[in-house]
Amino acid sequence: MHWIDWTIVALPLVICLGVVLYTQRYVRSVADFMAGGRNAGRFLLATARSEQGAGAAGYVAAFQIFLVAGFTLTWWSQISIPVGLLIAISGFVIYRYRQTRAMTLGQFFEMRYGRGFRLFTGFVGFFAGLVNFGVIPVVGARFMVYLLELPPMLHVFSVQIPTYLVLMTIFLSVSTLMTATGGQVTVLITDCIEGMYSQLLYTLIAITLLAFFFNWQQTHDVLLSAEPGKSLVNPFDTQSATDFNIWFVLMATISGVYKIMAWQNSHAFNASAATPHESVMGGIMGRWRSLAVTAMITLLSVCALTYLKSPEGSVVVNNILSQISDKAVRSQMQIPIALSQLLPVGVKGALVSIVLLGVISGDGIHLHSWGSIFIQDVVVPLRRKPLPVRQHLLILRLAMVGVAVWAWTFGALFPQVDYLALWFQVTEAIFTGGAGAAIVGGLYWSRGTAPAAWTAMITGSVLCTGGIFTRVYWEKVYGHEFILNGMQISFFASIIAVSLYVIVSLMTCRQPFNMDKLLHRGAYRVATDLDPVGVPARKGFNLNRVLGIDEQFSRSDRWITLGIFYWSMTWVAFFAVGSCVYLGGKALNHGTPPWSDEGWASYWLVVSIYLPVLIGTGTTIWFTIGCWHDIRVFFSRLKEERVNPLDDGTVAHGAFAEDLTIPHNGSQPAVKTAGRPGPLRTEAD
Repeated sequence: MHWIDWTIVALPLVICLGVVLYTQRYVRSVADFMAGGRNAGRFLLATARSEQGAGAAGYVAAFQIFLVAGFTLTWWSQISIPVGLLIAISGFVIYRYRQTRAMTLGQFFEMRYGRGFRLFTGFVGFFAGLVNFGVIPVVGARFMVYLLELPPMLHVFSVQIPTYLVLMTIFLSVSTLMTATGGQVTVLITDCIEGMYSQLLYTLIAITLLAFFFNWQQTHDVLLSAEPGKSLVNPFDTQSATDFNIWFVLMATISGVYKIMAWQNSHAFNASAATPHESVMGGIMGRWRSLAVTAMITLLSVCALTYLKSPEGSVVVNNILSQISDKAVRSQMQIPIALSQLLPVGVKGALVSIVLLGVISGDGIHLHSWGSIFIQDVVVPLRRKPLPVRQHLLILRLAMVGVAVWAWTFGALFPQVDYLALWFQVTEAIFTGGAGAAIVGGLYWSRGTAPAAWTAMITGSVLCTGGIFTRVYWEKVYGHEFILNGMQISFFASIIAVSLYVIVSLMTCRQPFNMDKLLHRGAYRVATDLDPVGVPARKGFNLNRVLGIDEQFSRSDRWITLGIFYWSMTWVAFFAVGSCVYLGGKALNHGTPPWSDEGWASYWLVVSIYLPVLIGTGTTIWFTIGCWHDIRVFFSRLKEERVNPLDDGTVAHGAFAEDLTIPHNGSQPAVKTAGRPGPLRTEAD
């Protein structure tokens, strides 16, 4: 690369390393390390969390889908817009989970179902996370090898070492150092800064590609050259597409509702919000930010696909791909190789910087998540005595080092998979297939029981784990792929698990659970929650009430929320009307569609390229201002907070540990709300 490219790459890394050294002074308790002291605002949450998907593995998964489905999956994905929007606005699961004040999902499970269930789910979640995360660092390292055009092998003292193993070692070492130093405090700030820098580069890349390197005529010809039944532009001509089609979208939409917050690869963000309302707004703001990211990924995919299909590009890329023996790796590296040949000076450096920052921050989030889940939900609950704060922080850091070592070993030894998106779905379902029922039922149904949660969890885990082994070895034994893909295995396992949760709960429930205590409502309210109380909500049916917009939404919150709602619903209406007109016109014209594939191509040019770039530019400015404000407030809150050593993610007898405060006179901790009943237990305990 040119020196300009290396400058673009090096600048944010130097800044983030400085931030690591600065933020470690604010880690004074387990709550700080695990949840940033619960002090994060909406812009900070939305931007930092989004960096998890900015790594190379996420881009490779998106590129693979685009090569197969083109723009057609975008059309069908509009089915999920109203569902996702209502979840984000209403705070479904997110709000109630934050009300529990649990640091990890396992802590919530102990509150709701008992310590044994916490231990079991902690181990299952940890195992599923390790398997899911195991392929991510190696994909990121390989992505950088081919994007930077590095030699596949390095010669060290007459020994040949694969280059991707060296890069994987460097990336995991940097991620471990940054994450273990300051925990979630460091993760929030560094990922937010990386996210702001990346968002600026997203916009610049998109504008530069559009202005100087995007040739619509060539792209138009490539998009329309797909064989019948596998169209890249016409969503109604995809009957031959097997993995990524309308059924994929429908199952993903239903699974998204069922598994909301179940997958714990970024669980610390769920507990880091300053208030439950800020957690909700963080989810809403994240939908805005995704527009700029989507525009860049789409443009890069389109430009790379055009280059791959050109006579010159196909020769160059195929020549490099022929040197890769693994079929799955060839599938993953097509677009990275094309981009390495296609992108000019400056743009290439910007993309390398985005991917590198995404790899480091994404790996760091995974290290923090899976390492802390093992300690908080497996090791700590097994101890009879609480750990001193310093020792607790030490074993959390050591666990993250252990996860990094595992990820390196797994990536070096485990064979790669063809489609990363399907691998992520089925490995997540090892845990979420049963956990979804336990979460939703535990937060919203007082009659959900521990035996039901155990039944759902075991069923989902067994079915999905068996599905993984079946898919891996089916082709080797029978010579063809298993009849169900990763998404289908995940979906059907979840359906069976939730059905068993309901049936077993109805059979075993003897007494409703104390939901007020679980959610800190009424007499159990925690004084440190900053959300206002005592303001009556408006009665009667109105849109605000349907969307969950209550007295906690300021005027600007309402404008933002309603703006996203109306914007999204406009496209849902466009999708519904467009589908009806297309299918109706085709039926009336005896099979001749009302508009051609060229019309579809022009539609995608405007809707999926030009419009997101325009909106993403404004979003970049808005979020940059909001993030700097949230960072300043975040550090101000950390300076003013009083450290509570008992707030370590354990469930105390007679009160939750996080409900205890340290009096000024240094005496024993006192419960903030007097007159509480004894330990929170289910009838199954």
